[in-house]
Amino acid sequence: MTVDSAQITAIPGSGKIYALWKKMQDKPLGKRLFTQSVCFKAPYFRSVHPLIHELRPGFCRVSAPNRRGVHNHLGTYHAIAACNMAEVAGGMMTEATVPSTHRWIPAGMTVEYKAKATTTVTAIARLDERPEFGEEKFDLVVPVDVIDAHGTVFVTAEITMHISQKKR
Repeated sequence: MTVDSAQITAIPGSGKIYALWKKMQDKPLGKRLFTQSVCFKAPYFRSVHPLIHELRPGFCRVSAPNRRGVHNHLGTYHAIAACNMAEVAGGMMTEATVPSTHRWIPAGMTVEYKAKATTTVTAIARLDERPEFGEEKFDLVVPVDVIDAHGTVFVTAEITMHISQKKR
């Protein structure tokens, strides 16, 4: 089944985290507090100082400042910090997409470093096609682009998520 981005936004996410996002996103400081709660659960994400801007089934957009703590020896955005951004966006998008009857875990990531970044960065995870969530285990490959403030994609990632039904 192929769906476009407009259709995938209508697919209801059913997880607790996505429900919390829907409650908090429009509140004052809601996005910041939601992102901090995600970083509390996954502390390593804090290292890039992310801010989740958009989250819905099939889509997540996260930004992070360019600061000395994420620089490499060249003074550009570090490759592993970009991978961390990709994992934040890919993981949150997967969480919003996978129904509450299933679970997911990242199993691997393929990354291409295409350019250097010296600005604030944005990671965008997007699914063009919604998978069927049945009884069979499967791998979902989540594409993520990490973009600089000029719109240049400087890192692309494909994160493989193992999806399986929760034990009853």
